[in-house]
Amino acid sequence: MQRAAPAKINLSLRILRKRPDGYHDLASVMQQISIYDELHYSLRPEGIFLQCPDTDLPTHEDNLIHRAARALFNYTDYSGGVEIILNKKIPTAAGLGGGSSDAATTLMALNDLCSLNVGQTDLMKIGAKLGADVPFFIFSTSAFATGIGDKLHVLPEMPKLNMILINPAFPLSTKAVYSGLNLTLTKKKNSYSIPRFYALGDVIRELHNDLEAVSLKMHPELNDFKQMLMKEGALGALMSGSGPTLFGIFADEKSAREARDAILKKVSGECLVFFAQSL
Repeated sequence: MQRAAPAKINLSLRILRKRPDGYHDLASVMQQISIYDELHYSLRPEGIFLQCPDTDLPTHEDNLIHRAARALFNYTDYSGGVEIILNKKIPTAAGLGGGSSDAATTLMALNDLCSLNVGQTDLMKIGAKLGADVPFFIFSTSAFATGIGDKLHVLPEMPKLNMILINPAFPLSTKAVYSGLNLTLTKKKNSYSIPRFYALGDVIRELHNDLEAVSLKMHPELNDFKQMLMKEGALGALMSGSGPTLFGIFADEKSAREARDAILKKVSGECLVFFAQSL
């Protein structure tokens, strides 16, 4: 069995407060996009065997894919095994949720492949123990997330998004970015209602990321990429999650693809530049 695990972007991310357990309460609009990791699953008599060719990712319990398979098998008392091959396409530590998506995809794929008949709600509960973003990838292609990202609400029909993403040639630690938030920000008591997106302009107006200023301070060159997206015609540009990937939303596919061609001529060969659409 082969499955595609999509990336995500945060169209908005507001950090409301730091919790006693070390997590942060947030309000975020999350959207899956058309950049994918590829996962292949083959049943085996026993054991969990993970391969991540052409990467330096771990292939044991330190990998979320391995932990997802183990968690599902333990939950269902499944005695068989599986071999999993990950073809990594989504940049790591990039603010695009690749690891969480791989874990969620593994839960759903093995649920089908092994005929375990676990419902979506229970799969999301298993996923929540693996990581805050995992339930989203099981839930829907777009959602409004609150709590630590685990309380999910369906968004009305979203307008189609055409975007360019720029991933610079370095990772950014989520922990380091969150630790850079100032305390006045994390003590906010605001609550946010579920936003409504009727047209592209509604999405552009909602673009906001409380973590962006922290990441731009750590790596000022990220602002150059953001300005590059705007100069090439983006209606709005933002960093996704804790970064460092930046995305720009364009009026249509043609203008987005033209911007991609122009940006590729301006950035170093180490930078990754993607065209993507919302799912």
